[in-house]
Amino acid sequence: MKPKELTLRALILGALITTVFTAANVYLGLKVGLTFASSIPAAVISMAILSAVKDSSILENNIVQTVASAAGTLSAIIFVLPGLVIVGWWTQFPFWQSFLICVSGGVIGVLFTIPLRRALVTTSDLPYPEGVAAAEVLRVGSGTRGETKDETGEAREGLVAVILGSVASAGLAIISATRIIGGELTGFFRVGTMASTGYNFAWSLALLGAGHLVGLSVGMAMLTGLIISWAIAVPILTATHVMPAGATLAAYTTMIWRTQVRFIGAGAIGVAAIYTLGTLAKPVVGGLVSTLVASRAKNLADDLDRDISPPWIYALTAACLAIAAWLVFTFARSTVLAQSAVTLTLIAVPFVLIAGFLIAGICGYMAGLIGASNSPISGVGILSIVLCASALVMAVSPTPQNRNALVALALFITAIVFACATISNDNLQDLKTGQLVGASPMRQQVALIVGVGAGAAVIPFVLNLLAKAYGFAGAPNLNVVSPNPLPAPQATLISALAQGVIGGHLEWTMIGIGALIGVGLILLDAALGAMDKLRIPPLAVGIGIYLPMSATFAVVVGALVSHWYDRRVRSMPDPERAERLGTLVASGLIVGESIWGVVNAGLIVALSKDAPIALVPEDFAPAPWLGVLGFVGAIVWLYGWMLRRSAAVTK
Repeated sequence: MKPKELTLRALILGALITTVFTAANVYLGLKVGLTFASSIPAAVISMAILSAVKDSSILENNIVQTVASAAGTLSAIIFVLPGLVIVGWWTQFPFWQSFLICVSGGVIGVLFTIPLRRALVTTSDLPYPEGVAAAEVLRVGSGTRGETKDETGEAREGLVAVILGSVASAGLAIISATRIIGGELTGFFRVGTMASTGYNFAWSLALLGAGHLVGLSVGMAMLTGLIISWAIAVPILTATHVMPAGATLAAYTTMIWRTQVRFIGAGAIGVAAIYTLGTLAKPVVGGLVSTLVASRAKNLADDLDRDISPPWIYALTAACLAIAAWLVFTFARSTVLAQSAVTLTLIAVPFVLIAGFLIAGICGYMAGLIGASNSPISGVGILSIVLCASALVMAVSPTPQNRNALVALALFITAIVFACATISNDNLQDLKTGQLVGASPMRQQVALIVGVGAGAAVIPFVLNLLAKAYGFAGAPNLNVVSPNPLPAPQATLISALAQGVIGGHLEWTMIGIGALIGVGLILLDAALGAMDKLRIPPLAVGIGIYLPMSATFAVVVGALVSHWYDRRVRSMPDPERAERLGTLVASGLIVGESIWGVVNAGLIVALSKDAPIALVPEDFAPAPWLGVLGFVGAIVWLYGWMLRRSAAVTK
């Protein structure tokens, strides 16, 4: 008898978890510009709750985490949507407009990744670190509950591995939150007389775990991006600009990286993404054909390869595009652009359709490469707003009277495309988890659509609550008395880009330089492949340029440590089991810090404090070096335990 999978209780439990995680993610995203992936914490919570139910299964738990994964992804819409308040167009977030933006774009994101599944999941060797980690967590839970036989004791050993990894990463994150140890080590310094650069090493065991899972090739590519960014671009650009009077070296260097070097990364990501999609054209077309063929299969064996049927895909896509058209038309008609409302709608709908599909492929590939949490989705937002605003300018000439309306409309349309990007950034990760645990892709796709609806219903309420309580930095028309408005860094940047394109003063030079670097990286990777050397994926290099060093340093360390560990265990009695043990510990590292991220977000919101459990002042002198000791000590302890366990196993 086939275990239960798509059940009402799984959908309800997933929707409830989505509600909580979405609220936490929206706040953290507006506060610090980062969101956390909710799939793994949701899987852990699901196993804890459903373990009390006799007939629950690994497949049902997988449905819960699939629904809840929308919380870690759809909430990234806050990287664009608050821009409408920041530029002064909205004073609050209208529920139905905000809800329908999220639903239409989010469902399109689900639908567009269906034909990509076979190309990017079934027949791909992408690592999908979070998808693999979630599958390992679900399998361990299944083994320890007796769903599967555990004659060798590997499931019990796996549970211990996940727990140790979770305790280590959560423990380090909790102690960092008390400020007794530092979560990062930052410094800036001169290079010669004029140039400057810096470093920002974050001691994140979750990112170390992601690095273990993505492997050496991606890790070295991201290291290459860091070198291009901080050892080449930042020193050159700081040397060719004059530091403003009164600015600190740290603020000036960071400003150069944020306002110029990141755009080099965005250009490189854009070129690398287009090239990657080009190489995937054949398998994507094959995926479309396979989807049509598999939809006609009725036997049970095909259930593991069946997607939502093509008629439903067409119908839902048409419905979402109709909603998008109605949203854009009514928005434009209410502005000074009313006379051009039909023209602008006719531009917006193909843009949502074409850009949405391309972005689904780009984001799905990036998530498969380095994980949904680390995927630089705001870089996709940068490219989207530039393209969208450029298209609008070609249709309607900007004037002092209509410029603000064009900026607002560009943000509005980009928000729909960005909702598509956020979901596609995660959907393939979930489908990888499902593939590994034997789930039905079709049922997962239905579950994710439910998650989109649940997240979309929560986001407008949370945004309005935070807007009234704190406001957004730079917003001109919010009646908020708050000494510390939420910075909303990505929304502020994307709003400035829209204003730059429509105002005619956007700096294209850095994006162009990044595009040229992207071409060079593609040629380098091809040459390395021809020589049978370690590949350097161009997209991962662009990601290394674009993301802050704090988000990539530990990934690089994890990739190096993973390579060292895999070489050490090759001579052991059961190297495959030793490698699985490493995967489980790495998965635990992601689990522990992710769950603490949820708890800490709740404490921040409930207590209205940036550091709710801080025990010492922010400038506690020993903290940075205690952080180094804690990070290195945890690595030595965990990998030492794995090596001892692997050496003791008798095959």
